[in-house]
Amino acid sequence: MTSEWQKPRSDMRPDTLLGHAGRSPERFDGAVNVPVIRASTVLFPDVDAHENGDKFDGVRYGRHGTTTRFALEEALAQVEGAARVSAVSSGLAAIAVSLLAFTRTSDHILVADNVYGPTRSFCMSRLQRNGVEVEYYDPGMGAEIARLIRANTRLVFCESPGSLTFEMQDIPAISAAAHARGVPVLADNTWATPYFFRPFEKGIDVSIHSATKYIVGHADVIMGTIGATEEHWRTIRQTAADYGYTASPDDCYLALRGLRTLAPRLRQQMQNALQVARWLQQRPEVARVLYPALESDPGYALWKRDMSGAASLFGVELRPASVTAVKAALNSLRYFGHGASWGGFESLVTFPKPERVRTATEWRSGPLLRLHVGLEDPADLISDLASAFEVLKASP
Repeated sequence: MTSEWQKPRSDMRPDTLLGHAGRSPERFDGAVNVPVIRASTVLFPDVDAHENGDKFDGVRYGRHGTTTRFALEEALAQVEGAARVSAVSSGLAAIAVSLLAFTRTSDHILVADNVYGPTRSFCMSRLQRNGVEVEYYDPGMGAEIARLIRANTRLVFCESPGSLTFEMQDIPAISAAAHARGVPVLADNTWATPYFFRPFEKGIDVSIHSATKYIVGHADVIMGTIGATEEHWRTIRQTAADYGYTASPDDCYLALRGLRTLAPRLRQQMQNALQVARWLQQRPEVARVLYPALESDPGYALWKRDMSGAASLFGVELRPASVTAVKAALNSLRYFGHGASWGGFESLVTFPKPERVRTATEWRSGPLLRLHVGLEDPADLISDLASAFEVLKASP
């Protein structure tokens, strides 16, 4: 596919690559952006042309993709360092396809105990029902994960940092241990994005994104993407095709639009998040801030070693307070919306309960908040949080 698009130059820095990958203006009368090409039926000049050829190369049927989708996939592959990328209908679809591609009855897989809730739900409700043994492991494990690998272990699933509790994982050590036993390593890379973390350089075989989040960046598209090495990309693509997972050309166009501004958005949101997080660290109502980009965070050294930046999503553990008081404080917020997802321009807050789902490790803390810091002025966000803390203190 790369031959159809502008090839990345070896001297292109990441910001330049984001602006140029997956583009080919000469193919579209000089248009800067790849147009939205909608198609179900694709016509061929004769029977042989229709019957022959690779269904995953070129435009052959709408479900397998049109030029708009291929442009997004090519751009993401170049940015993240994947051999190929497959775009599907949601982040959870990307997770499901990746897990299904490697597993069958009687297999064993290792999954980090701090993964995204729907990942755990899919493992419990679908994989285990189909006879796959799912073992959750302490996300603090590095090379010692080798002792959990069995003869029938088919994959290790990572998420660094983990959902809700934000523990960093030693991805290079885990990958080396798994590869020594011939086991591929999958990672949900949504938090770090392809811009802040290049997983294939650290040993990951399959990189999964909820493109809904930072890649799209505008809270208006549901999409998932799966990047893979040359060894594994066709297995991923075939599995997605078998289940009928695809992504619409309109959504792919919007994801490409978001990708072009990924770098400045991420840099600004990280700057905003650090300002809010450091202010929170000084508040008497706060026990700790769970954010690997803070020097005080247990995962800071791994984050600094492996990543070039941090998402604007982090956890805040409050000192003991009643549920009633916490909810009253959250309900008083003006700029932090109550809603699922993150990665868009808007700030969000949720009140998660990670202790209810952990099985390999125990989670104990005071009330936990998850904050997503958007593109608003951080001074306004800090003022909003300060007012909410006053409500917290005044509530029973």
